[in-house]
Amino acid sequence: MTDRPRPHTGPGRRDPGPSRAGITKTWREAPPAARALIGGMFVNRLGGFVQVFIVLYLTGLGFSAAQASLTLAAYGTGSVVGVLAGGRLCDHVGGHTTIVGSMVVSSVLLPAVPYTRNFTVLLLVLALQAAAGQAYRPAAADLLSGMVPADRHVMIFAMYRLAINLGAAAAPLLGAALIAVSYDLLFFTEAAVGLVYATVVARYVPRRRHRAPVARARPGPRGRGYRPLLADRRYLLLLLAMLISTLVYVQYLSALPLAVRDQDLPTTVYAALITVNGLTVVAFELPVTRFTQRCRVRPVTAVGTALTCLGMTLYGPAWGIAGLVAATLTWSFGEAVSAPTLFLAYPARAGPPDLRGRYLGAASAMYGLGSTVGPVLAVAGWDLLGRSLWWWSAVAGLMAVPAAWAGVRPDAHGDGSRRVDGP
Repeated sequence: MTDRPRPHTGPGRRDPGPSRAGITKTWREAPPAARALIGGMFVNRLGGFVQVFIVLYLTGLGFSAAQASLTLAAYGTGSVVGVLAGGRLCDHVGGHTTIVGSMVVSSVLLPAVPYTRNFTVLLLVLALQAAAGQAYRPAAADLLSGMVPADRHVMIFAMYRLAINLGAAAAPLLGAALIAVSYDLLFFTEAAVGLVYATVVARYVPRRRHRAPVARARPGPRGRGYRPLLADRRYLLLLLAMLISTLVYVQYLSALPLAVRDQDLPTTVYAALITVNGLTVVAFELPVTRFTQRCRVRPVTAVGTALTCLGMTLYGPAWGIAGLVAATLTWSFGEAVSAPTLFLAYPARAGPPDLRGRYLGAASAMYGLGSTVGPVLAVAGWDLLGRSLWWWSAVAGLMAVPAAWAGVRPDAHGDGSRRVDGP
């Protein structure tokens, strides 16, 4: 099995040992640029209105529900293409330039949406905006991973996810207030927020000298897009695990509301379950990370993936509200355990430094692809199988957990330590 990663330490040495730094110490000792990047991410996600309200906006203009769903598909496709392109751009021109360019282009495209009435043109504009607006993701993770020691990657990425989750949770409330005035404000405000994030990065995040390609001293076409990554068969297994676990995870957006209705429960029960998920992740992800950052990556990713699939499987029996809450707590805790490591910290060091953006971009693409395709598959599966759909989450777990285990280097630790054999 091809194993691409290269250690960053000299022969016979070990990277820093387990981090004992807690939440407060990690934040306090992080460089100001890292804190600015995380704070800017919160502001950026706070302005993430369009994807939430685009269906209501389009149907309000007279477009059909089928056209609105097609728009979501175009947006999702654009997002996947964007993170892949952003990963490659990050490796070629650097994370700083990629983020600023991503936010500026996205902010230029957004104000065109309310003035576009031709549906085909609208699809194109939204797909391009999604691609531009998501290209920053691997670049932000790449910059953040270079600002803090490897032994604090898991914790700093947990903080990064907290900023994203808090911003995303508050965005619909702010968006609803803007809609009460005018839908146009939705697009102009998100564009302005994107420019604010670009300004924060340009002003407070210093440019790092672009890392020189390591590959020139070795044979192999490392500079050719994603081809070098495709040769890393171990990492491809991890990407498969990411995709499967995301396909299972996003069922809470589509199959879960159908399951709640199937039990003749009110919509408020579904809203409460989503709130339980959000509160669980916000409350427990950072404390749990204090432990997982000192563990080997393999069991962390495997346990988190297993809990995610198990939680969805527990929706199968009709256990009433108590059963729904227990299932939600299970997969939410799985998210808190593995997400910072599986999708961010480990991909940031799974490959050579000159491919870090592409490794992170591929991880983001798996989440984006799963988030786009998953709800469609879940609704179709519910129509075909009914409650039996949930049992397929267990089958998915039987595939995803071994793939997550095999896709991670045996010697990888959440604290960045890894034994390097030397003479």
